[in-house]
Amino acid sequence: MTRQCFDKAKALIDAANCEDPNRETSEGKDWPKELLYSRRMSEMLERYAPDADDVMKLAVSAQHIQRWKSPRSDYPMDRKGYHQWRAELNKFHADTVADLLAKAGYENTFIARVTLAVGKKSLKTNPDTQLLEDVAGLVFLEHYLLDFAGRHPEYDEQKWLDIIRRIWNKMSAQAHQFVLAGHIKLPDSLATLIKQAVSE
Repeated sequence: MTRQCFDKAKALIDAANCEDPNRETSEGKDWPKELLYSRRMSEMLERYAPDADDVMKLAVSAQHIQRWKSPRSDYPMDRKGYHQWRAELNKFHADTVADLLAKAGYENTFIARVTLAVGKKSLKTNPDTQLLEDVAGLVFLEHYLLDFAGRHPEYDEQKWLDIIRRIWNKMSAQAHQFVLAGHIKLPDSLATLIKQAVSE
């Protein structure tokens, strides 16, 4: 029964992310953007925490579930608007995955653990939320930081140091060690800057 629930839930999450109209190419293959992100999150979890349970396997898959349905442009383009967007986005992700997990047959206790992590609740005190944040930070550093840098040529070195430190400070000591031990591939052009940011 547990395996059936997991397989159904994973299929529902993948199907939801497959609806993404935004596309991204990786290793010569065209992907729905959030499906690719979900795969990268799952792969990083397997590398970073291979003993993670089904709660976390589904939580990382649903970290950005149907994110395109709540675009940043719908909110004021200031700091307050950004924080409002992020708060409502986290709730949207949590509510969306909760509905899918219920359809897959999971009980409320299981669903509550997933939604707490996906909703980014109790970071630093809830191990599930912290693990998800670790994996998200590792995926961003390995796969998305370089592209983000390319879209912001106006940022100076200090701005980049601040951005990297904000990501770093959300991650646990275990995740820090994972990076420093060379277990993720850092963009060559940014590796020195990253090392500077995390060593100061």
